[in-house]
Amino acid sequence: MGPVNWLAVFLAAALAVVLGIVWNGPPFQDGRSLSPGKSERASNYGLVCFVFLISSVMLGHNFARIGAETLAAKPWLYFMQTGGVAIAFVLPAIWLTHVRYRAEPMRRAMDCLFWLVAYLAMGLVFWLLG
Repeated sequence: MGPVNWLAVFLAAALAVVLGIVWNGPPFQDGRSLSPGKSERASNYGLVCFVFLISSVMLGHNFARIGAETLAAKPWLYFMQTGGVAIAFVLPAIWLTHVRYRAEPMRRAMDCLFWLVAYLAMGLVFWLLG
């Protein structure tokens, strides 16, 4: 296993957060709080940053396991890995949660599309800094 690119980990998480702010508005909500109780923007931002940082750390570890030589020879693996994780794990979880809470179909689709774009953007950061 090669070393984890920690700069890419933090920049990938930051890019995903910025995309979320642009995509959904601060802090990724439509008037509802992400945390229970009173709406506290600082804690909401902290929660969002934490979630993306955990995802980015796991992606960074995954790329370190694949190895720099393999990734240099097959750069599409950055996008296959990040897009694959999003499509196989994140999108079904988002979709099923929205179905359970009877969210509108367009909201489901837009949220799933956001997560796919966010994960592919994280893959882009790892590729550029790889």
